[in-house]
Amino acid sequence: MRTKNKLKIFNDPIYGFITIPNALIFDLIEHRYFQRLRRITQMGLSYLVYPGAHHTRFHHALGCMHLMQKAVNVLRFKGVDISDDEENGLYVAILLHDIGHGPFSHAMEHSLVNDVPHESISLLFMEALNEEFNGQLSLAIEIFKGEYHRAFMNQLISGQIDMDRADYLKRDSFYTGVAEGNINSERLITMLNVMDDQLVIEEKGIYSAEKFLVARRLMYWQVYLHKTGLVAEELLMRVLKRAKELVESGVELEGSEALQFFLKNDISLENFDREVINIFSKLDDYDIVSAMKVWQYHEDFVLRNLSDMIINRDLLKIKLKNKPIKAKHLFEHTSNLIEKYNITKEEAEYFVFLGEISNQAYQAKKQGINILHKTGKIEDIVKASDQLNLKALSKPVTKYYICYPKNKM
Repeated sequence: MRTKNKLKIFNDPIYGFITIPNALIFDLIEHRYFQRLRRITQMGLSYLVYPGAHHTRFHHALGCMHLMQKAVNVLRFKGVDISDDEENGLYVAILLHDIGHGPFSHAMEHSLVNDVPHESISLLFMEALNEEFNGQLSLAIEIFKGEYHRAFMNQLISGQIDMDRADYLKRDSFYTGVAEGNINSERLITMLNVMDDQLVIEEKGIYSAEKFLVARRLMYWQVYLHKTGLVAEELLMRVLKRAKELVESGVELEGSEALQFFLKNDISLENFDREVINIFSKLDDYDIVSAMKVWQYHEDFVLRNLSDMIINRDLLKIKLKNKPIKAKHLFEHTSNLIEKYNITKEEAEYFVFLGEISNQAYQAKKQGINILHKTGKIEDIVKASDQLNLKALSKPVTKYYICYPKNKM
């Protein structure tokens, strides 16, 4: 009987060849839960702004695992004791850290399910897989939850400089063509060390860490919080919200079985059981796009127009301001829309709304980036750096926006 070769190699456009470290990782990658990530866009609807941004959560997860392999090798070389079981736990935890993302990454969390963050769904997936794999994911789950006694391991998964950010900044920069986000993840990882069970950056790596923080800030304003991407995601959330409202009022809508389930049922963390996980695993970007292609011809004014706007990239106008927008502007646009199309105030509010976005590149209070000096002294990067702007990066910057239809709709 022929056995399958599990020592596969992926050719990645960012890092070159990525190797699968063992049979468990191979089997997890082959699992249908993980293969679904091939159908989840890493950057949601950002491809409406940056046409190259069609890479997926699958790409990102493999890239994170590759960087984790490098991090483990670097730390071991520097004398940090990491057992084989801990190494494997780190690989599994980082590989599966985003497995709970829904269609278009973040839009699902605020529309089809009731404020269930993707991290919680990732954990539910990991627990389901742990049963299937006879407890082989137990340590990975402990690390992922931050309950393992060695704190630096969780910091490698979810911290100010973790393998998640180290990959997505470099990868998203590559696929969008926004050069400002191109960080030197190899250099950053080479400068990692562990002191008192906490992750630190060696002093000579301070400039790479500074570049990382500046790149993160620029990528958020230029890419992740780009106003066109922002309005597209708002529209997508409103499409799903309207579809759910219509279904709840008895209207029949076309859609896949998985999508129909989430439209018809009120799902929160409390009732997100194994059956729901199984249905969620069948839901991806294609379900939403194919539904909107049909819904753009629906008789409902709101659903029809919202779907058409996304499918044909004829989005709402959005204006960003540094100060809160006055309510009178919202009232003017809402009144104009009601009068022009003879619709209700509730229907008009789908097309005219206010919002705000905030960007904080560095959160010192939340697991800061610690610099290890040659003297052995450990200091927060803001104090250790001679860059005055790092202090500014640790302050949140908030911008306010208003969205409303263009002249034609």
